[in-house]
Amino acid sequence: MSTSTQNHLYDVVVVGAGAAGVGVAIALGHAGIENMVVLERHTVGTSFALWPAETRFITPSFPTNSVGMLDLNSVAIGTSPAFTLEVEHPTGLEYAVFLKAIAEHFEVPIRENMDVTRIAREGDEFAIETLVGTVRARHVIWAGGDFQYPNLDGFVGSKLCQHTATIPSYAQLDGDDFIVIGGYESGIDVAYHLAKRGKRVRLFDRDHPWESESSDPSVALSTYSVERTREKAFAKHVRLFPDTPIAAVSRSQSGYEVVTLDGRAFETPVPPLLAGGFKGSHPLIANLFEARDDGFPLLNEHDESTITPGIFLCGAAVRHDSLIFCFIFKYRQRFAVVAKAIATSLGLPAEGLERYRLWGMYLDDLSCCGEECAC
Repeated sequence: MSTSTQNHLYDVVVVGAGAAGVGVAIALGHAGIENMVVLERHTVGTSFALWPAETRFITPSFPTNSVGMLDLNSVAIGTSPAFTLEVEHPTGLEYAVFLKAIAEHFEVPIRENMDVTRIAREGDEFAIETLVGTVRARHVIWAGGDFQYPNLDGFVGSKLCQHTATIPSYAQLDGDDFIVIGGYESGIDVAYHLAKRGKRVRLFDRDHPWESESSDPSVALSTYSVERTREKAFAKHVRLFPDTPIAAVSRSQSGYEVVTLDGRAFETPVPPLLAGGFKGSHPLIANLFEARDDGFPLLNEHDESTITPGIFLCGAAVRHDSLIFCFIFKYRQRFAVVAKAIATSLGLPAEGLERYRLWGMYLDDLSCCGEECAC
């Protein structure tokens, strides 16, 4: 990084160039903010590109409809993965290509291979430390993503399992008898694809998300996944174990032993597949935010830290009371809220953000919104 770049003071630095980072950066541009940069740890859309090859978006993509609502997987007005990619359920790699395309179209200033190691508030500025130098800014938006850090700490021996996020392709998995731990979206996904290949699968979950009566996809299986559980191959080859938390995994003479909390033991010749979710990236900036009771960052009405003015959260970790904004079509509602707050602090009118309200991408009044409305 050049000396001139290190000495430059940006109005905004966005950390992360995934769906949240690219989307909020485009909103900043619409708000009239030009002096900004997006710092990406790897390359644009890397988290999506690393999905298993068979995994697809559970939310369907459609170009538009008669009332002008956006494609559910779009992060910018006037764009649609369905139109660009000509697919209804994109793969992760396809979506990464889409993100790169719209970032180039909107001329989002992105610097790749900029791994942020620390953020500190220094007076009225932020020092964003990277492996190649320090970037300074008046405001920071943390959009570091939530699906780069697999959760491997759920039970004794969990590190002996293979997390589903580390599987390049389900077709590469050797064996005919698998145990899957975790029955939410990624657990159902791997079980479905293994079943299609005629593999035996035993799937354990501490709850029973495939039987949930909730309509909120943040806590229940999506319709896309539920439909898969009804296919003949799934019914034939997959056995579900609801309300069965795992106590421990250990090596055995025949492979691996999985012990449930109620004392039952199950053998498998290959490492159990762990679909236990992710830790998220927000713990990396925990010192700059108060914590909610559930461990997520506490935010004000503009998605800004309540203890460190000027740093905002964007993406799947956003929470407001009982509202969970963990899907793209949920957290994109907050892009314009963040952009407007920053533009206002910079003395800009942010007139270009009005289109977000008209297109249903601008939710600034949480008091009017129940849990179902945010979903």
